Amino acid sequence: MRDIIIIVLIFITGIILGIFNILPEGFNAGSWSEYALYALLLFVGIGIGSDKESLMALKRMRGWLILIPVVSVIGSLLFALLALPFFSDLNLREVLAVSAGMGYYSLSSILISKLHGETLGTIALVANLIREIFTLVITPFMIKYTGKLTPIAAGGATSMDTTLPVVIRFSGKEYVMISIYSGVVITFLVPVLVTFILS
Repeated sequence: MRDIIIIVLIFITGIILGIFNILPEGFNAGSWSEYALYALLLFVGIGIGSDKESLMALKRMRGWLILIPVVSVIGSLLFALLALPFFSDLNLREVLAVSAGMGYYSLSSILISKLHGETLGTIALVANLIREIFTLVITPFMIKYTGKLTPIAAGGATSMDTTLPVVIRFSGKEYVMISIYSGVVITFLVPVLVTFILS
């Protein structure tokens, strides 16, 4: 929860700096966002490649469990279709792109800002941050009514890190590898899906 508060405070600070133009002369936010995106993609790749435990979890997955990240992505995109009528200012591609962020607010917001504009990037940041908070808060209810795999699907990309502790606590330690596997696969898919939808 502390990390989420820090991210929200940094975001609000950025808004204040932009509104009051408290920036160095000639500062170009667009250029910096692009460099940040490339750096973030690099570090995501390094993180996945160097996490041997996660890679071993991928090798151990068998049977229908390998479909969990696929089901999570499909469920998110279907939910976006159902939610579309409530967002009259957004078109189908925009709503699908935000949903394809899969809870990975840092990467998806920068990527969407680069590909489509800062307004949709901000919407992606807030929507995917809410998804993570939602997963952290209502995991006990999801497990009670829909089963122990639900918080893994709801967490999306965050199921390998931020929401993993609640999966361990409420679903059980036997779901750790499934959760990490799902998070790794979805983390890999987010930039592919978002770029595909918006290009």
